[in-house]
Amino acid sequence: MRRPRTSEDDQHNRERWLISYADFITLLFGFFVVMYSVSSVNEGKYKVLSDTLTGVFNAPQRSVNPIEVGQEVTLTPPADTQAVIPPVVTEAPVNPVEDERARTQALQDMSLQFSMAFDELIAQGVVTMEVSERWLELSLRNSLLFGSGDAEPHYDAFEVIEKIASVLRQRDNAVRVEGFTDNQPIRTGVYPSNWELSTARAATLVRMLTMEGIDPQRLAAVGYGEFQPVARNDTEDGRRRNRRVVLLISRDASIRGAMR
Repeated sequence: MRRPRTSEDDQHNRERWLISYADFITLLFGFFVVMYSVSSVNEGKYKVLSDTLTGVFNAPQRSVNPIEVGQEVTLTPPADTQAVIPPVVTEAPVNPVEDERARTQALQDMSLQFSMAFDELIAQGVVTMEVSERWLELSLRNSLLFGSGDAEPHYDAFEVIEKIASVLRQRDNAVRVEGFTDNQPIRTGVYPSNWELSTARAATLVRMLTMEGIDPQRLAAVGYGEFQPVARNDTEDGRRRNRRVVLLISRDASIRGAMR
């Protein structure tokens, strides 16, 4: 008996289930891939999340007792903040009377120092000194410092200024340097009158003191010419006494205050 012949259409119909099966397997594979990707953990993000949660749950307690509504709260800064707050330093007020007494005593001390430094010149009358509560006056004959009609210092004048500066350097007192002449007229190309000569001599001493380290802000130079004599100008001895440079050392430190 002959077997019946199978057509190609029948064979194709019988294998259609393979298509559905393949689609199902593909969908199932995609499903597992998605599930795996969702279940994989990013270690970096997980660590950040873990540290954040740890910091929140382990944070120190902000308040021991609960705060009720309407209750006043006093905020106290942390200990480390209190440590950086600088303490308030109050200086003791200066007593003006005691300060004046101390400065007057300083003038007395300087007069003793000048007396020891110029003892021989004081004995010769070339240097004279007077002291009061407000001023110390040190007078130097022009012959000790300058030539006749000139404001250029002698060689020996530098030693004199060095001794004066050694005393002034220890203090802050203002110093007014004053120049004086006799009444003999002078008219040269450099010094038209005694005004210019007396002022130039005072300025020379100021410049020499600054060279010895005295602060220029403490100093002032003033020229009086022949108009403030201490003796008569009709004798040689009187004119010699009038030719002088005077250092007025103030009790105060302000040169402008000392000059007013």
